Amino acid sequence: MDVKDPQQYNTLLQGNEGKKDTLPWLKQKASSKLTKKTLYKRIPVLGWAPKYDKAAAVGDILAGVTVGLMVIPQALAYSGIAGLPPQYGLYGSFIGAIVYIFFGSCKDVPMGPTAISALLTFQSIKGMGPEHAVLLCFFTGLVQFVMGIFGLGFLIDFISGPVSSGFTSAVALIILTSQVKDILGVHAPGSVFTEIWKNIFQDIHNTNAWDTCLGIACIIVLLVMRVVGQMKIGPSKGELSSFQKCFNKSLWLLATARNAIIVIVCGFIGYALYDGTSPLTLIGAVPAGLPSLQPPPFGGYNRIENNTEVHVPFVEMMANLSTGIIVTPLIGLLETIAICKAFSDGKPVDATQELIAIGLANIANSFVHAFPGAGALARAAVNNSSGVKTPLGGLYTGILVILALLFFTPFFYYIPKAALAAIIIAAVIFMVEVRVVKPMWRSKKSDLFLGVCTFVACLVLPLEVGILVGIGLNVLFILYHAARPKISIERLTTSRNTEYLMITPDRCLIFPSTDYVRNLVTKHSIRQGIPVVIDCSHIYGADYTAATVVETITKDFALRNQPLFFYNLKPSVSAVFEGLSPQDFVVYYDHDQLDDLLEKQNAKKTDTNNIV
Repeated sequence: MDVKDPQQYNTLLQGNEGKKDTLPWLKQKASSKLTKKTLYKRIPVLGWAPKYDKAAAVGDILAGVTVGLMVIPQALAYSGIAGLPPQYGLYGSFIGAIVYIFFGSCKDVPMGPTAISALLTFQSIKGMGPEHAVLLCFFTGLVQFVMGIFGLGFLIDFISGPVSSGFTSAVALIILTSQVKDILGVHAPGSVFTEIWKNIFQDIHNTNAWDTCLGIACIIVLLVMRVVGQMKIGPSKGELSSFQKCFNKSLWLLATARNAIIVIVCGFIGYALYDGTSPLTLIGAVPAGLPSLQPPPFGGYNRIENNTEVHVPFVEMMANLSTGIIVTPLIGLLETIAICKAFSDGKPVDATQELIAIGLANIANSFVHAFPGAGALARAAVNNSSGVKTPLGGLYTGILVILALLFFTPFFYYIPKAALAAIIIAAVIFMVEVRVVKPMWRSKKSDLFLGVCTFVACLVLPLEVGILVGIGLNVLFILYHAARPKISIERLTTSRNTEYLMITPDRCLIFPSTDYVRNLVTKHSIRQGIPVVIDCSHIYGADYTAATVVETITKDFALRNQPLFFYNLKPSVSAVFEGLSPQDFVVYYDHDQLDDLLEKQNAKKTDTNNIV
């Protein structure tokens, strides 16, 4: 290339040199990341697949089929929570579960629709139709995947135990409330707890006695079957006979399949009572077959308004979803991590890998018209107790759902809505975490206050706003504790009987706490009028603001001719303080040094007085 301008030539030369310097750096980074260890960590199937054997296959088949019998009625019911036709729950119960096999790090996680994800979907799409739910599913997966790539799993650490308990309990009550309308057979729209109950009471006079009786009966039967499943015969310790083992296993299987049993029995009741019309409110027609494979509506979609076709652009759809795009991925991760921790047997949980796995699963689900999903704790417990060995159990669950979509959808027409509502109510009633109130009150009352505030906020406000209120309060609590460290103050005596004031902060010195610490040190030092020692044993970090405060304090003490020393200061923290070159900044590490430092300080003061 002919370059006549010398300046242009130099610019091109520097650009080429920059490329030469950058390429080796990129190669080094790529080689350090693309290792066999990283590959096995990010694609966990490579680790367990070569060791897969017949025993693992038997455990996975049994667990996968058992979870499949559980997920089919739940998926139909959760679609109602999300405000979508029943098939959309089934659409989200097979592809995501299969994708999780390759990228999931926990064998017990059954990827699919959950009660919480369904409620978040309902509150995000605000009744605007399946297209919004599908787009929300895609962006939920995309946000989770990007968070995983950048290692942002730590963000769930900002959702403390009390906030999580308050949120979960509020969700349980909202879901339960949303299903009361199907038990009563009334029309009660709304997404907020108070709004739903207001609409229920307004339409209570239209209660359908058939739906109510069937729903209450189903709830009672489900709760009884749950208790029966926990019963065991035979000695608690010692060897059980073959009959006892078989009987206990049968009770467990009966309790595990209780949702499927209720759906089948109620379906036959609905069919028997149907003669063109039915006294029960039925699900209605469910499209047969698998969903078509197509991308989410990135170009917007068309809907009918007042007999006119209106185009809804992509930008408007995104605006409609608003905060749901951020809150839904975080809560999905929280649900999944809770399962991983519950069944990890003390092993560390890789939040980054779980983000990647559920992110890819949700992205795949969005291509088959599903709404967002996550790991479900109830199904995970069944998965674990069924003897699942690897994530491959999700394959058999997915196959069962596919068979249901291909062959059993005509039967779904006759399933009463009250039966599905009863399944949800019997499940979520145990999500209300009443058991944590007493321990939290005994342990730390401020945590209980935080949980109650989150609980109330989630009930009276939209759910995504409520959880953000809880997280915000949690962050404020953290900042308050950071700004108000506990400081112990003792009046002590050296080995040579010199009195001094020992001031001990209990945590790092950073900008929220510096003014508080400075005021307290100044107040007590002036009041006591004796040498002051700041014990820095618990100070593991400091910032520039803290360094400026230390510089100010040392100047103030020097002007008062009052000795000030810093004891056991970490070298890294000392380097921060010394960055401003403060005068009279003295650090010591041995208690025996204090008397010598005090003598030197007194001698210096005497010399100054003599000069004056």
